[in-house]
Amino acid sequence: MLANIRIVLVQTYHPGNIGASARAMKTMGLTDLVLVNPRDFPHPEASRLAAGAEDIVDAARVVGTLAEAVSDCVQVIGASARLRSMPLPHFDEPDEMARDVVAQAADDPVALVFGRERFGLTNDEIRCCSHQVSIPANPDYGILNLSQAVQVLAHEVFTAWRRRPESDFRLARPDRDRRPSREQLGHFHEHLARVMRESGFITQPHARTEAQLQALFARAEPSRKELSLLRGLLASLEQHLPAPPDEGNGEE
Repeated sequence: MLANIRIVLVQTYHPGNIGASARAMKTMGLTDLVLVNPRDFPHPEASRLAAGAEDIVDAARVVGTLAEAVSDCVQVIGASARLRSMPLPHFDEPDEMARDVVAQAADDPVALVFGRERFGLTNDEIRCCSHQVSIPANPDYGILNLSQAVQVLAHEVFTAWRRRPESDFRLARPDRDRRPSREQLGHFHEHLARVMRESGFITQPHARTEAQLQALFARAEPSRKELSLLRGLLASLEQHLPAPPDEGNGEE
């Protein structure tokens, strides 16, 4: 179960923070580290500050985008010190988040995402997430170091894993109860946007409308079975839409 819980660090500036985060992970039984465009990696400072967790640093995967890092995950939780305009489901308490993460990780990969040291995650990166979580702290000085934030949330996850009820030792859930991956949800939102344009609901790409609908489905948390039903509905609607006009007459 813990092997399904991924830590994703986005554009980490100081390589030492990668090593310190790996150390925080290892103390809590987490091993899957993915780095999105780190400024300087590999680096001796990352290995030095890992202090016994060099194996996690050495096995870390480096990818170009956050979407690539989490495409197979059914739940992606962005750690953020402040709420964004996009109304994603938000965990106010890390222990509540951890219980949900552990439940989902019983069957599928999940990810905890941490942004840059100086300004965290961008709004576009938050849109790659399914949820947000904040770490309660002193309102007059609530700034946590990157590896400290990883340590806090990793500890909450490890605690939830230790305290999970015996009923969680069970067979994998059928697809009808499992959440879709971010890649599957992405294909659905692309399909939905295409049908909205072809039907005339929107006459041009409209980022605000699409973002609001993405937030709506994030709150609804459809299962794989339900998402398949929605894709079937969209495909049926497409069959009854008029064919788009030809852009040319077909002559040379």
